[in-house]
Amino acid sequence: MEQKNTHFGFESVAESEKHKKVAKVFTSVATRYDIMNDLMSMGLHRLWKAFAIQLSGVREGDRVLDVAGGTADLSLAFAKRVGASGQVWLTDINHAMLSCGRDRLMDRGYALPIAQCDAEKLPFPSNHFDCVTVAFGLRNMTHKEVALAEMTRVLRPGGRLLVLEFSKVWKPLAPAYDLYSFKILPWMGDKVANDADSYRYLAESIRMHPSQAELKAMMEGVGLRRVDYYNMTGGVVALHRGYKV
Repeated sequence: MEQKNTHFGFESVAESEKHKKVAKVFTSVATRYDIMNDLMSMGLHRLWKAFAIQLSGVREGDRVLDVAGGTADLSLAFAKRVGASGQVWLTDINHAMLSCGRDRLMDRGYALPIAQCDAEKLPFPSNHFDCVTVAFGLRNMTHKEVALAEMTRVLRPGGRLLVLEFSKVWKPLAPAYDLYSFKILPWMGDKVANDADSYRYLAESIRMHPSQAELKAMMEGVGLRRVDYYNMTGGVVALHRGYKV
């Protein structure tokens, strides 16, 4: 069988190699991930995630799946919302990131169920969750349509999928954003996380990610309806939301 290629940032690599390369990136940055998020977004990632939580409509007793949940920002916020009668699953494909998330939850007094799994092959029953979220993770997945279809499968009818991701910035901001992304961000990664290459990949992967309209079409293509999106910080980030019928 012919080996297909895919993107790893601006580099074209075999699909079988992308998983290993992405794993290496997140294993490298896991312990500094939260610090770098605050630094490189100037704290704005907290507002972006708070907005996603608000629009999720999650309430007491709901079942929530946090895909590629990493260090558990969203899982922790959802756990507070669903209460003792609800359930939040924290999942990630990367063991180092998941370990950081698990430790953080335990430190805050939350013993949530956790699973290391591939978003393209979710180990959950169909029609199960009220809400599924993926924040800054879809960009790194090899087959985005497959992952979106899996997230849709595990949603109950009427449930919603939220995708929070870097997107296409407002054109007048593009020159300054490019300067920041390709010069300042790798420099910051080198100084804080001792890893310039991983943050160079971050900048490149953002440029290769589908636009707001393209991602909306992909979500509709896997059967989601009433799909809309909200641009934040001039399109640096967009929140997409769709419902399962």
